[in-house]
Amino acid sequence: MKNNKNCPINMINKLKNKIMKNLKFEKESDGKWYVVLPEWEGAHNELEMVAGADFLLDYLSKDKVTCELNVSEEPLENAIELVKDRNASGGAVYMVKNCPIVAQVWLCHVTKFVYDGRLPDALYFIPN
Repeated sequence: MKNNKNCPINMINKLKNKIMKNLKFEKESDGKWYVVLPEWEGAHNELEMVAGADFLLDYLSKDKVTCELNVSEEPLENAIELVKDRNASGGAVYMVKNCPIVAQVWLCHVTKFVYDGRLPDALYFIPN
């Protein structure tokens, strides 16, 4: 495979090594939100945003069908903050701060994939 900075292997290495991640989400024709991870080898339905994350994306996207977020484990100015409350069903329940739409979200095991096998204690994000 050609060593291209945009190839899936390099993209996942870049994701796993950066403090700031840029994640893209798309709302498909069925009205459901999915995170875009070309390097994901599991089932497409595992990428679906549910349990509050979907409502949050509706709010942040401002009625668009895509939403890009800059996500950090370090505090960001004017960011929405997710603080891990507890592990649940292979993922974790996060309390949401600085957002009028939703008080908590559940992030599934795909979060572990993005964060090299762990569920961060806190995530901060702002729309890109």
